[in-house]
Amino acid sequence: MSALHIRHLYHRYGLTEVLENVSLDLLAGETLALVGPSGCGKSTLLHVVAGLLQPSEIEIRSTFLRTSCVFQEPRLMPWKTALDNIALGLKALRVPKPARRRHAVELGQRMGLNIDDLLKYPHELSGGMQSRVSLARALAPCPDLLLLDEPFSALDVGLKIELYRQLIDQVQRHRTAVLMITHDLMEAVRLADRIVMMVPDPGRMVGEFVLDTPQEERTATWVFRNTDQLMQRDEVRIGFGLIDGELPLMESYSPARHAGCSI
Repeated sequence: MSALHIRHLYHRYGLTEVLENVSLDLLAGETLALVGPSGCGKSTLLHVVAGLLQPSEIEIRSTFLRTSCVFQEPRLMPWKTALDNIALGLKALRVPKPARRRHAVELGQRMGLNIDDLLKYPHELSGGMQSRVSLARALAPCPDLLLLDEPFSALDVGLKIELYRQLIDQVQRHRTAVLMITHDLMEAVRLADRIVMMVPDPGRMVGEFVLDTPQEERTATWVFRNTDQLMQRDEVRIGFGLIDGELPLMESYSPARHAGCSI
C-alpha cells in the first residue's frame, strides 16, 4: 500500500523556527486535514510534501508515484484555454493530444463545465469556474497523492458541496490519498478521516482526532454535531485563541488507528 511517512520535520526561515518536530503518516485512500490558525506552518508543511521547499531537517519516506496540488488561488495559465489547462498534466505525461483532450473534456463536464466554457480563457471565466478548472487539472493525471491548500475557501456553499462530491468520488474510485489544509472545521469534519490540530510559534502538532464514520453516512446533522464536539476540545479552543492555556507538543506519533481521539 502506498504511504507517506514524515518524522522529525523542522524548518526555519532565517532564525525563525516555523515547524518543530512535525511527524505524520498518510496512507492510500485516506484524507488527512491540517487545521489551525494562520502562521502555524500548515502551508509550509504542504510545500515540503509537494517538493516545493527543502526543509531544514526531515526524515521522509513516500511510495506515492504521482502528486497533484490545488492552491487557494486557481493559478491557471492565462494564455491557455480551460481545456488546455485541464490537459496540462496529461501533456507532461506525453499522453497523445486526442486522448488528453477527450479526457479533459470528460473531466471538465464532470465538474459542471460545458464545451463553451472549456474553450474560454481564464479571464473569461468566473472565479467558481476557475476553481473547477483548477481541481479538474489536478485530478486529470489520476494522482495517488492530492495536496489541497484551502482551494474551497472563497467559494459559495453550493459550489463547495459540488466540489466536495467530486473530491470524495476521486478518493473512493482511485484510493487517492489527500492531505488538505483548511481553516473551516466543518469542512474538515465533512471530508477528513483524521484531523490534526496545529498551533504556531513554532508550528507544531498538538492533537489528532479520528472520524470513523464512512463518508456515505455523514449526514448534515452528523457533520454539525461532530463539528460542535470538536469545538469543545481544549486543543482546538486554545489553538484558535478562544480560551487561554498552554498546549504541549504531541509526545509521539503513530498512525490514527493506534492513536488520537475519536469524535
